[in-house]
Amino acid sequence: MAEKHRAGVEIMSDSKSARAAGDEQLLSQSGVSALLRGALLRLLESRPDDPVGFLAEHFAHLASEAEDGASERQSVSRALWHLSLAHHSHRSAFNNNVRVAYELLTQGVPRRLSAGGVRGRLYSEMLRCLCSEGGLSGSTAAPLLRLVQSHDYESVPFELFRQGVLTCAVFADYIRKSQCLYAAVASAPDRPAERTLCHAVLSTLREALETADGVDVARYLEASAKISPAKVAQAMAEVQPRAQRHDGPTMDAQEFEDAAAALFIARVRTVT
Repeated sequence: MAEKHRAGVEIMSDSKSARAAGDEQLLSQSGVSALLRGALLRLLESRPDDPVGFLAEHFAHLASEAEDGASERQSVSRALWHLSLAHHSHRSAFNNNVRVAYELLTQGVPRRLSAGGVRGRLYSEMLRCLCSEGGLSGSTAAPLLRLVQSHDYESVPFELFRQGVLTCAVFADYIRKSQCLYAAVASAPDRPAERTLCHAVLSTLREALETADGVDVARYLEASAKISPAKVAQAMAEVQPRAQRHDGPTMDAQEFEDAAAALFIARVRTVT
């Protein structure tokens, strides 16, 4: 009997330990432990007269922030969907979709803030997503985003919003065009292109951009699109004798892309 009693006690003890370990794991994985720890630290720092009321307000504030974050992510997603419905070259439809996206991002914003425009945080996040969905790598998009994005606390009026969206959309198309140009001068997909050939094409691209109207970034794409295969072939022919040996300096695709991107970004002027 004594042995059975001890066995029963051991089984119950093991069961309680397992349950306690499971409970602890649940609290840790769900983030509740960290949440409670943070709340208690804030309580100790503030030492309010009404600790229970303080904790209630603290958790209500956290719940409100979480709800706002989910709502903002949904608004950005819906705005991006509308922007994807028309290419920027279809100017009337694109501008209408930009207006819809703008209004979506101002929904739920306090009237005193929405009157000034979209929150800078939402605007910057949408531009980042727009570049990503356009196929741009983070390193390629970063210099442009630093130029056109806003601070979190700023309000973005419609014209600045439209210009930023258009700039990112055109830039994504421009980079794809540049990648095609690099492929045209590369002797093989797995071999870097000759640097002299790359410089010749970049020079041709620079000349095309300089003919564009600096008021509208869409003109940059129109100008670069006019670089025909014959124009590239001509530029290549002019430097081909220097690149005949195929043993000179080379330029990889990323370096070429960065150089082409810099040509575009240097000419971007945002609305202020």
